[in-house]
Amino acid sequence: MRKNDFSKYLTQFFVAYLPGQINVSTNTIRSYKDTFKLLLMFCETEKHIKTEKIYLKTLDKTLIEEFLVWLENERHNSISTRNQRLAAIHSFLRYVQKDSLENLYEIQKVLAIPYKRKGKQLIHYLTGNEMKILLEQPDIHTKTGRRDLVLLVILYDTAARVQELVDLKRGHIRIADPAVITLHGKGNKKRQVPIMKKSQELIKSYMQESYVNTGFSESDMPLFYNQQKRKLSRWGISYIINKYVEKASKDNEFNVDFQVTPHVFRHSKAMHLLQSNVNLIYIRDLLGHVDIATTELYARADIEMKRKALEAVYIDLHTEKMPNWNQDETLMEWLNQLCD
Repeated sequence: MRKNDFSKYLTQFFVAYLPGQINVSTNTIRSYKDTFKLLLMFCETEKHIKTEKIYLKTLDKTLIEEFLVWLENERHNSISTRNQRLAAIHSFLRYVQKDSLENLYEIQKVLAIPYKRKGKQLIHYLTGNEMKILLEQPDIHTKTGRRDLVLLVILYDTAARVQELVDLKRGHIRIADPAVITLHGKGNKKRQVPIMKKSQELIKSYMQESYVNTGFSESDMPLFYNQQKRKLSRWGISYIINKYVEKASKDNEFNVDFQVTPHVFRHSKAMHLLQSNVNLIYIRDLLGHVDIATTELYARADIEMKRKALEAVYIDLHTEKMPNWNQDETLMEWLNQLCD
């Protein structure tokens, strides 16, 4: 019976290499697992190859390219998601190539598959007034409404990524002065974000009200949980946001023509700080960016917004009555002399 090299290397990749040797984050491992689940699904449903029949040599350049097309056309994945899936496959093949010399040529061809370029996307964000309207929607006379308000406030105040909010525990909050929230970001990087006074009081009241004895230490309890006392999922947070966006849309001053995702809160905070003349270095640290060039995207977006605003009020000073200098014989003669 032929030994399945793919299953052996894939198991080692997830069990030993990713968490042990290169110490990637849990979120990265989860994303890589999703990639290979989809790849196995593609092989079985589209190529009629059962999982136990997949070998390293099966993952040739043609199959991977067809998989990427399937992701975009059939599953309607964005270019960013498509590139993330390819990055996971590249990472796996780089791991196995030294131990699979007989497949090295095919592996190198897959590693040569380029990431797809994507056009520059607009940075969607809410204005200060639109954010204020949105934060007024939760009903603070109900326990659920008070929880949702705190969730939205933290999402905006800290500019947290949605997964950072999902993973937030009570032990990550320091209510005593100086109050801070510790976020666990990409690559297991931690950053501390100060809590403003009003938010501090709001969070303090919520933590007192929402405490339940689950048998675990309080510091390990999720800050936001559902009815089953489990931490809210990314989908749950998106559901909460969409609920209040729908309510806010009834306000004539809430003029939003794009989907308000959790990341829009992050964009909004960054843009509001920039428009308040906060130094880009501080904004970079708040967002947890490694390279300030990433943060500069907000500065360029703000300049573009200003340019469009100026164009909207621009008065064209040129009129049809202005003379055509091409028909001025004296001027043309003088210009011709300059070229002699």
